[in-house]
Amino acid sequence: MTCYIGLIRKDADSDFGVDFPDFPGCVSAGSTLAEAQQMAKEVLLGHIACMREDGEALPAPSSLEDIMSDPENRDGSPVVIEVD
Repeated sequence: MTCYIGLIRKDADSDFGVDFPDFPGCVSAGSTLAEAQQMAKEVLLGHIACMREDGEALPAPSSLEDIMSDPENRDGSPVVIEVD
């Protein structure tokens, strides 16, 4: 089992958004926190499946410390997504 970290972000007038620092361009959203977490897992699994189909190597998961040390990520709340 491998774990990747997504970052949940929310502006006052928006849904909850989720992005994955290890997978640029892989984003999701949900109107509730629970929905955002569920959608994050679905989009990440789909993104990984497409990468595998294309023969692309998956990135090694970044540590929480590395992700949160980037100033662009400090406004996000981490969520751990497990993948096989």
